[in-house]
Parts: sequence; structure tokens; C-alpha cells
Amino acid sequence: MNSFLPPGLAVVIGASGGIGLALAHALNSSGNFAGTIALGRASQPPLDLQDEETIAVCAATIAQQGDVRLVIDATGVLHADGMQPEKSWQQLSAAHMAHAFAINAIGPALLMKHFLPLLPREGKAVFATLSARVGSIGDNRLGGWYSYRASKAALNQLVKTAAVELARRVPSAVCVALHPGTVATPLSSPFSKTGLDVQTPQQAAQRLLQVLDTLTPSDSGGFFDQYGKPVPW
Repeated sequence: MNSFLPPGLAVVIGASGGIGLALAHALNSSGNFAGTIALGRASQPPLDLQDEETIAVCAATIAQQGDVRLVIDATGVLHADGMQPEKSWQQLSAAHMAHAFAINAIGPALLMKHFLPLLPREGKAVFATLSARVGSIGDNRLGGWYSYRASKAALNQLVKTAAVELARRVPSAVCVALHPGTVATPLSSPFSKTGLDVQTPQQAAQRLLQVLDTLTPSDSGGFFDQYGKPVPW
């Protein structure tokens, strides 16, 4: 992570999840940041994506601690509390769709609202959010997974739109969506298939951080996989 000017803070949101925890550990041990702040519903202060006030409090607290050079949103939901990815439109549920959009799109949008203004005006600074290849409209050949696909596609549009505004305010900053690949976590493990390149959270974290290290302002608004290759919208 040598492209980030020291000293500076790194922030990982969703740090209790498999990828988020691995990202926080890797950043903390890298020595490239003055500190790594891990946020989630159990952190102090807590951050709940469905409670904007907690997002605002966390952002305000961090703003007093130093320059924020890197923010990674590692949140997301694919299945929970009996909700499973839909195989057909016959399985569509308003409640399931609302929950998917609340966590996968609205929550990250509110993170951008409160954390993008913290990025310093000089030097490299990045806001990255974990999207998913299945959120790509151009790459959709299998169908299914309506709520997850649509909410991640919405997230991609939010990232692109925020990047346009960010370029006007902080030209040196970067706002991107990242596809982490298939990772052995509770989110994706039930749907892993033989032949897939299934990574450990630690492998995924290292790959994602390598991508972040190569990003420049010209990449802002982009959607990249774990190897740094652009993913079609």
C-alpha cells in the first residue's frame, strides 16, 4: 500500500465479516497507515447501515482523528433469516427486495454521503465498496438472484454517480466498486461450486489491497475485479 501517503487512517466498514475482518487485519499489519479503524454494529461507536445517525456519528468521530486515506465498505447481504436468492420471478418478495436494497445499495450510499467528505484534498485517497460480478447487467447470462443482482447493480450506479461529484470536489480522490471473487465466507459458501476459484478471506483481502494500491484518479467511478480487471456494467 505504498501509494498512500503516510500518516493516514484506514477505515473498514463491515469488519466483523469474513472479508472485512481479513482486510482490517491486513491493513493493520501493513504499517502503511497511522491506524486502522474497524466499524460495525459491535464497534465503538457502533455503525448500523440501517441507522443513518450511527453512520454520521462514526464519520464525525473519525474526522477528529486524522486524515482518512482509505475507506473500504465490506458490507453486503445475499441470504439471511430464511431469505434465499430467487431462482425465478415467482419467488420475488417485496420484503426480501427491500432488505437487499437497504443493505446493498441504500446503506453504502449513506456511507458515501458521510465518508466521502472526509477524504483529504491532497494526496491519494480512496473509497471502495464491495460489489459483485452478478450485479453486472452486461455479464448477466444466467438470470436468477433478482434482489441481489438488482441491488448490486444499483450500488454500481451509485458509485459511478458519486465519483462524478467527487471528481469536482476532490480531483485526486478515487471512488470505486470492487468484485472480490468467490470467498469462503458464510455469505458465499452455500453457493460455491466445484471448479470455482474459491479464496480464503486472507487471499481475497490481499488481492483487493493490491488493486487499491494501483488505482489512480482516472480509475474513479470504475468497477474492478480482484485482479484489477474492469467488470462490464
